[in-house]
Amino acid sequence: MGALHRGHGELIRAAAATAETVVVSVYVNPRQFNVASDFEKYPRDLASDVAAAAASGATVVYAPNDSVMYPEGFDTTVSVRGVAAPLEGAGRPGHFDGVATVVAKLLNACEPDTAVFGLKDYQQVAVVRRMVRDLDMGVQILAVDTVREPDGLALSSRNVRLTPGDRAAAPVIHRGLVRAREVLEAGGAAGCAREEFLEVVVGPGKARVEYISVADPDTLLEIQGPASRAVISCAVWFGDVRLIDNVLHGAPGAR
Repeated sequence: MGALHRGHGELIRAAAATAETVVVSVYVNPRQFNVASDFEKYPRDLASDVAAAAASGATVVYAPNDSVMYPEGFDTTVSVRGVAAPLEGAGRPGHFDGVATVVAKLLNACEPDTAVFGLKDYQQVAVVRRMVRDLDMGVQILAVDTVREPDGLALSSRNVRLTPGDRAAAPVIHRGLVRAREVLEAGGAAGCAREEFLEVVVGPGKARVEYISVADPDTLLEIQGPASRAVISCAVWFGDVRLIDNVLHGAPGAR
């Protein structure tokens, strides 16, 4: 959705390592926003995005406008159930319908061999993989690890909206996720991992936790006891900025 940063650059470089032609789509999709003000505030700088994409190895930037993506009379929605229902799906009704619809349109417009997504939004990757598999779209979905600042904060286009104080506090999210993973690695129960996350993140007082999840990496159903594999994910607010992040626990197959 634009506002390209080093994390997007890693996606582009991963694509360039597997293909002769790399198409980068830039489109702020109104159908995946639940709050109008969030859509309005979302950063947009197409000229900067084009330059960043080219520097990372893109061949083409595809930047459609609303009339191209959703022309008059547009009346189709792609809806994924199962993995789209909890977490972001529960807190943001209709969000993943918007994601699935726009990604389906972008993939159909380009007809790529491979599409590259970032694991910072683990659930989005799971939703896209399910859609591609169920609809026989014939696209390989490649997921790339989250890129972080030196202090652990996951790179996000929304980070630019953090106040200096909130930016200084935000790395507590990753520290909480790592602590929760350490609980699972020591054989502790998922409930204990959630409690440890909250103690680390809420304790300093700046963050408001919307959810902390310890879930099966394939189904995204919540785990209650110990687990050999899990995705630990969260949504945390700093002021009016909502940040998501996750870490994986267990076998690499979770990826």
